[in-house]
Amino acid sequence: MASSGSGYDLSSSTFSPDGRIFQIEYASKAVENAGTALGLRCSDGVVLCVEKPLQHKMLVAATTGRRIHTVDEGAGVAITGFVSDGRQIVGRAREEASNYDETYGTKIPPHILANRLSTYVHYFTLHGALRPFGASTLIAAYDASTKKHSLHMVEPSGVSYEYYGCAAGRGRQPARTEMEKLAINPKLQQTGGGSAAEQLTVAEGVKQLAKIIYTLHDPAKDKPFELEMSWLCEGSGWKHVGVPRDVIGSAVEWAKKEIEEADEESEDDEEMEE
Repeated sequence: MASSGSGYDLSSSTFSPDGRIFQIEYASKAVENAGTALGLRCSDGVVLCVEKPLQHKMLVAATTGRRIHTVDEGAGVAITGFVSDGRQIVGRAREEASNYDETYGTKIPPHILANRLSTYVHYFTLHGALRPFGASTLIAAYDASTKKHSLHMVEPSGVSYEYYGCAAGRGRQPARTEMEKLAINPKLQQTGGGSAAEQLTVAEGVKQLAKIIYTLHDPAKDKPFELEMSWLCEGSGWKHVGVPRDVIGSAVEWAKKEIEEADEESEDDEEMEE
């Protein structure tokens, strides 16, 4: 009975005999069924990218169901999962940022914003009268006091970590594998001219994230989508802003070309083996 969740999934405050909380697992499953969201920490900033499925042909995509939101000038979030749940988290993030600014007279540091959001999300897993949020939140922020930018992710369980690159949603596992190939963690990869992270700019990051999204997208199975992207970088004055549409368009063209060339090389290799 415990493996199926029967009798132990009626409340988020109930543990199964094997130590699982099924309501949290169900919330995580809702995120896994949603569009892929990616975050990449680069040398000169952070890039956020979300695959936004188009639910209807008559939908005005650019202004409807946004997955990326600005918290304040120096912070932005990307959500995936239940959009309505994500909006609730975004509202809380803005409230925390505003309260911190009013109290201390400075912008909220990234790690404090992430910790407060994770505490808020975790609270909804503790009481039977509440349900966990069916959304994951990627946070890109800049700390003016330390002059450093960072990327965090808060999961439905309330767990929060800082990342060089992170993914959530339907394609999270293959996306993580693709991001690991970029070698953006300087502690794992060193080159003669410095760390790999120092060599990847936000402009290159936009292209790489677009390539990952289009590589994972299967037109035969998945719905049409719009690519939503933002960055917080040196070029934007460390303000969280949307990536210009022409930049996204160029990145998409580059990504499709790279994928086509890779497919052609793969076909040539198969023919040579035969």
